[in-house]
Amino acid sequence: MISQMKALEDENRRLKKMYAEMSMQAELLKEALGKK
Repeated sequence: MISQMKALEDENRRLKKMYAEMSMQAELLKEALGKK
């Protein structure tokens, strides 16, 4: 049970990191498009 929770937490952290990177890339893209 505890190991299952730990796995979920790890997965959650991984997804949050992925989401943060994606939103950062989206911001950079918006900036790049805005400059043109």
